[in-house]
Amino acid sequence: MTDNTPQNEMTDQQRSEWVREQFQKANKHLAENGVLFESVVTNESRYLVPYLAVWKIKDTNNAMYWVMSGDLPTDYIAESTAATARDAIKHFAMAWQLKAANLRESDSADSSSLEYAELLESRAEGLHAIQNQDELWQGV
Repeated sequence: MTDNTPQNEMTDQQRSEWVREQFQKANKHLAENGVLFESVVTNESRYLVPYLAVWKIKDTNNAMYWVMSGDLPTDYIAESTAATARDAIKHFAMAWQLKAANLRESDSADSSSLEYAELLESRAEGLHAIQNQDELWQGV
């Protein structure tokens, strides 16, 4: 069975499922990098369903991280790098632009590296646009 519901017309159940999937994706990424999840600071986490989720996560050693997942590469940074979810998005956008540039300039860049650089650059531009939309951040 195929769900033909447009993305902007997701049901509450579909939105909840998407958020749950993104949390699992973020938690898996942290675990793969040696960070063990303890809890989420939900009042500081942000979701733009179905595009991105930015989670503020506390690990078992009481360290805090910003973790981003969604329709983009999953990534994380220490909380000390960014004060808010909006600042974290700005950081990821800039870091990904630099990473994409470095991949393109690498002497050993193959086609998959160049494709990844293109993905990073595209998603970084989208993140920059989201971060700059003040109306998304009112009351936050």
